[in-house]
Amino acid sequence: MKKEGDGPLYHLSFRVRTNSFADKIYKVRTEIQSEVSSNFSRSLSYRKKQKEGRTQRDILVQFDYEKNIATYQQKGGITSYLPIPKKVFDPLAIAYFFRIGQLSSHLKINLPTCDGKKIQNIVVKTTEREKIKVPAGTFYAYKAIPEMKNLRGVFKKSPDGILQVWYADDEEKIPIKISSKVVVGSFTASLKSRTK
Repeated sequence: MKKEGDGPLYHLSFRVRTNSFADKIYKVRTEIQSEVSSNFSRSLSYRKKQKEGRTQRDILVQFDYEKNIATYQQKGGITSYLPIPKKVFDPLAIAYFFRIGQLSSHLKINLPTCDGKKIQNIVVKTTEREKIKVPAGTFYAYKAIPEMKNLRGVFKKSPDGILQVWYADDEEKIPIKISSKVVVGSFTASLKSRTK
């Protein structure tokens, strides 16, 4: 197992794919992987294999905290370097950040975030604890909402856009529901099942 110092790393992964019906309209096969330090204080690497419509990218970002440099490599020959602070999170890691600490109402957390091209401070707020019903069952949960003004990509084009993630108020703090609304459309994803 790969380690940083004396501790094992967190290995995170996220996959998105459209079904056979949606494939005919806009085919998506995207996979994101992240490695985060054992105390979940900073990202060490970020990999994104993106296949969405005609867009195809294979990106690797490595964070070197001895040199305070992020190296961005895109398959096909593009390499760039970006100065970074002593601690940054990649875009996937911030979604898992809330599973580590104690959840509560009205948190406001500032997370320095880097995708290898740019560093931004993402402010995430939580709301009151609420009861949420999804196919996997009924949960008490906290809703986390990042401020959209510092998010890149399609969110930047959607001043009234919103992204919401509900985390279960239990030991595992799993995301049970995700909702997004942007200029090009909206979606809601709900947890169907869970295993222990």
